[in-house]
Amino acid sequence: MDEMTTSSSALDDAARDAADGTPEPADGNRESTDPSAAAPAGRDRTMRGAALLATVIALPITLLVAVLAFGKLSPDGPTAAPTPSATTARAQSTTPVQMAAPALAARPATVCRALLSQLPASIRDLAQRPVTAGPEQNAAYGDPALTVACGGAEPAFPSTDEVWTVNRVCWHLAEQADAAVLSTVDRETLITVRVPRSYEQPLQWLPAISSTIVASVPSGGAIPSGCTR
Repeated sequence: MDEMTTSSSALDDAARDAADGTPEPADGNRESTDPSAAAPAGRDRTMRGAALLATVIALPITLLVAVLAFGKLSPDGPTAAPTPSATTARAQSTTPVQMAAPALAARPATVCRALLSQLPASIRDLAQRPVTAGPEQNAAYGDPALTVACGGAEPAFPSTDEVWTVNRVCWHLAEQADAAVLSTVDRETLITVRVPRSYEQPLQWLPAISSTIVASVPSGGAIPSGCTR
């Protein structure tokens, strides 16, 4: 009778195995099929830590991508205002500048007309202004007026005075109370430039004038030894 009971129990177990597809172990002790039950506690903590680390790494990258995408979609910011150019003409009077116009001989008058026709419309940031007399021999720029006069008597000055060469034109500098007066000393016709005291470094106003003189006024006269080419 006991043998029959044992056989019946074995048959029942075999039937259960066939039903769930799990073979019966040889020793009769069935292992759990739950993976979480089989995984050690230490391994579970490791897996959770790795998942947390991956999240921490991915979050800043996601935020960076979002910021870059937003920057590309955002409209451009306001354009900075342009910096005023150093050569922009300053505000000045347009009133004609008082200048004398002494009578000139035929040759100086011809040279002066050639010079005045080629002078620039502005010298640095000083725009040209009208003059009261002799526009064929006089020019004025800015306010206070820097003036250019063509013709007249050669100035007398000590031979020991310094002379200055600017763009191949030799100049003598005379200081006055209200202006620096620069006169050519190597041209057949005298050119005089008067630079008001409010304009610093008078020689720096000469390059454009000198270039025009070279193109229109021939060399001549007793050129001082200090003049260089």
